[in-house]
Amino acid sequence: MKAIDLRQRLRLIKTLTLLFVLGLSAAEARAQFAVCNQSLDVVNVSIGREVDREFQSEGWWTIGANQCSTVIREQLTSRYVYVYANDVFDQPVTYGSTQMCVMPRRFVIRGTDDCYVRGFSQAGFIEVDTQAMARWTLFLTPQGQ
Repeated sequence: MKAIDLRQRLRLIKTLTLLFVLGLSAAEARAQFAVCNQSLDVVNVSIGREVDREFQSEGWWTIGANQCSTVIREQLTSRYVYVYANDVFDQPVTYGSTQMCVMPRRFVIRGTDDCYVRGFSQAGFIEVDTQAMARWTLFLTPQGQ
């Protein structure tokens, strides 16, 4: 009788372990574009991307020192993602040439034209070539490294 109980317990442990591993794999599969802050400062991140054939910028994700954040949870649909980051003093951390609209509070802004006319600010986003991969992680490093 004890041998049967032991086998049942082992089978249950194996099943629970398998479910746990599958659950971790499913969670990892959802994380499609992440930004990791490898500096000692907190950064605020905004992203730009093409959505329904129009560029859209959105933000903000606050990422602590040596932390990562998933900013796009669905599978990437275009090769390029645009990223702008600033520090807690609103000073740029990234310096890109692609101009997109931003605003101080959480936002989703369709289009990149006439930012000031529409009541937004403009920021220079860096272009990240994801090489058409389904998942990508961008590492923000301190300036000078």
